[in-house]
Amino acid sequence: MPTDPRQVRSTTPAGRTPVEVAAVGETMVVLCPAPGEPLEHAERVAVSVGGAESNVAGYLARLGHQVAWVSRVGDDPFGRAVVRHVAAAGVRVDQVVVDPAAPTGLYLKDPGPEGTAVHYYRAGSAASRMDPGTLADPGLSGARVLHLSGITPALSASCRALVEHAVTARPLAGSLVSFDVNHRARLWSAEQAAPVLRDLADRCDLVFVGQDEAQTLWGTTDPAAVRRLLPTPETVVVKDGAVGATALRHDAEPVFVPAPRVTVVEPVGAGDAFAAGYLAGLLRDLDPVRRLRLGHLMAAQALTSSGDNAPVPPWAWFEELLAAPVEAWSPLDLTATPTPV
Repeated sequence: MPTDPRQVRSTTPAGRTPVEVAAVGETMVVLCPAPGEPLEHAERVAVSVGGAESNVAGYLARLGHQVAWVSRVGDDPFGRAVVRHVAAAGVRVDQVVVDPAAPTGLYLKDPGPEGTAVHYYRAGSAASRMDPGTLADPGLSGARVLHLSGITPALSASCRALVEHAVTARPLAGSLVSFDVNHRARLWSAEQAAPVLRDLADRCDLVFVGQDEAQTLWGTTDPAAVRRLLPTPETVVVKDGAVGATALRHDAEPVFVPAPRVTVVEPVGAGDAFAAGYLAGLLRDLDPVRRLRLGHLMAAQALTSSGDNAPVPPWAWFEELLAAPVEAWSPLDLTATPTPV
């Protein structure tokens, strides 16, 4: 692997650079009024784009990897906006299907005195019509990683069948299957989701889960207990917010890496950034400690940015911190260290 991930990789005989990661899931248009303004009184809204899997794809692409986002959008202005937004991050979108019979999903943010409520309009969306055939595109052949999340099986029966097919039949031969539990209470209750997400996660190779999710779904925050619930994956990464993250692998001692201190601007999207950082470390064959560090450093970028897609620093900045001795990493405080862009 090149030292600098921005170096050009070899291309296929057909002239196309092979995909390293395929990220599958729905991305929606987001409408948001001015900060603090209730939606019912808003005269104007800002339009943006949001989706967990495409966030992971975008961060990986900006880290220099060849990534394809696999999904469906409606044949409408919102669908074109979503595809344009994802492609602008350097992500390949040629595996995105434009569906003329279903709309692009939409959600609206509604600020209020007790926090921001979210209203989803995604039932019957184009993405909810994904099915096991979604992964049949030969352009995905050879991908090193297939990344999925627990959001997709909650969208529809066909989407659940897609994820079950992906983790059971392994249609992308040789790909490591990565799964972010990503429980969304607005899509399904913990009682509905718990057995399904545990079963799907346990069929994967790499699983990301937050301690808060583990508590909600399975009644535990203990990383070792989560590992016992998910005995099959090669690696289970349990995240504990601002405290740190633990990687639990087969036949190896658990590895814990504390999170650096940051000033949080917006917590949304930090989990996606962490997953992208960890996967980038895996693709670069970094050791377990450096994979977790890269996850934390990417999460820090998301936490300190107001947008869903934070800027990514030069690779040299990451290299220096990834190589730092333990005594320098543990007290790392990024609030006092400006991040280069």
